[in-house]
Amino acid sequence: MKIPSVTNTNGTMTVSTPTANDKDVAAAPAKKDSTFGIRHLQCFLLFCGLSVAYALRVNLSVAIVAMTDSNSTNPDFTEYNWTEKTKSLLLSSFFWGYVVTQVPAGSLARKFGGKVMLLYGILICSLGAVLTPLAADIGDWKLVCALRVIQGLSQGVVFPSTHTILSKWAPVDERGTLGTYCYAGSQFGTVIMLASSGLLASSSLGWPSIFYISGSVGLVWVAAWILWGASSPNDFKSISNEEKKLIETSLGQNVENDDNKKTVKTPWGKFFTSMPFLVLILVHSTHNWGFWTLLTEIPSYMKNVLGMDIKSNALLSALPYLVMCLLSFAFSAISSLLSKRQCIPLGASRKLFNSIGHWIPMISLIGLAYVAANQTNLAIVLLTITVGINAATYLGFQVNHIDLSPNFAGILMGITNCAANIMSIIAPLIVGFIVTNEKNPDQWRIIFFIAAFFYFFGNLLFIIFGKTNVQPWNDPETMHLSRKRNSTQLESQH
Repeated sequence: MKIPSVTNTNGTMTVSTPTANDKDVAAAPAKKDSTFGIRHLQCFLLFCGLSVAYALRVNLSVAIVAMTDSNSTNPDFTEYNWTEKTKSLLLSSFFWGYVVTQVPAGSLARKFGGKVMLLYGILICSLGAVLTPLAADIGDWKLVCALRVIQGLSQGVVFPSTHTILSKWAPVDERGTLGTYCYAGSQFGTVIMLASSGLLASSSLGWPSIFYISGSVGLVWVAAWILWGASSPNDFKSISNEEKKLIETSLGQNVENDDNKKTVKTPWGKFFTSMPFLVLILVHSTHNWGFWTLLTEIPSYMKNVLGMDIKSNALLSALPYLVMCLLSFAFSAISSLLSKRQCIPLGASRKLFNSIGHWIPMISLIGLAYVAANQTNLAIVLLTITVGINAATYLGFQVNHIDLSPNFAGILMGITNCAANIMSIIAPLIVGFIVTNEKNPDQWRIIFFIAAFFYFFGNLLFIIFGKTNVQPWNDPETMHLSRKRNSTQLESQH
């Protein structure tokens, strides 16, 4: 299906179909196109895709309450007598598969294109959601657990594929902004799922509707992605000449063409001897330690120490993630303004926003550790700040993979996200080891200090060793030819 490009004339939306061939595009001057273009369409689709992905990820977290509630106001649907151990097993099973496919997903997205991998990833996960009520009915928790592992395996491709697509579509000076718009979808999907789950479970459709609706929305997104998604500007035939030239000029020679990407070998050894990338692995891991400590343990802390059951209040549960979603757009606007006015170099901008996203939550985490039981409003404010300000990292380390290597951005994201999600699994285990009495604020204080330390240490190393310049190993073929040329010159001199 051929879709005409979208342009803007005198403030109104018009449609135009390009007639120039690729040679004309190459010869055309690069103009700054601030109107809604095909790259913005791709980002909107990615935003929606990540919203769906996170809704599918958290749907069991909210549905399992209704599935196991013996006092349910909706007795027409099956209730399961699952123990706390079984519920914990089900909730963690998604990540068993999720960690496994991170690294291969980056390589597959690079080989077959981010569109294909993202398509199949969300398609399989959506089908898994629709089948969950049936799985619970015929196979109890064991079949649901197996289904969640499959969903985790399928979603392991999401972030590497998104990074691969962004590396092809986002001009350098828009990389942080467009990346933030895309990844804000993850928080938006979380908010929608948390806020609507209670209403769905108590409706005439019951708790199965949580899975049916989230899965169906995922299938609708798959259809839209088939029609309008594209791995790169070269794959979108009706993109305007001006926009294609803008993207190509900005990316320069840093991104391989589609013919070369299948033959050039991935420089695995160079990845793990590169200081900027090793620091990126570390800062991503420390980020996940802090973020998932909050996500998984704060509800327990607030219930047992502060006497607040925020899990029973869907809107209160969603508030920190709603703020994070909104702040991601605010930070993106600030970054775009700084970029347009050339107030700050790219490297300094990455480190500034990453510092905001890690060190302010570090301070609020320490403050949260000393909140008294009668200061519940202060606790909510600090929790919201701690989670919400994390949005600044979308303009920091989370887009740095593309800075270092546009050609291998998806693979780099797969590596760092794999390591980071291992930390996501370890962090709750450490909490269980330290917090032997859930009502003891001193034990919880240790947990907060550990998370704060990780935020501080990871960002400090990113400030010292982080880079934004494209690394030499981004183009192995060029490195090989350069070494061969230098070797030939030395031989001729002798």
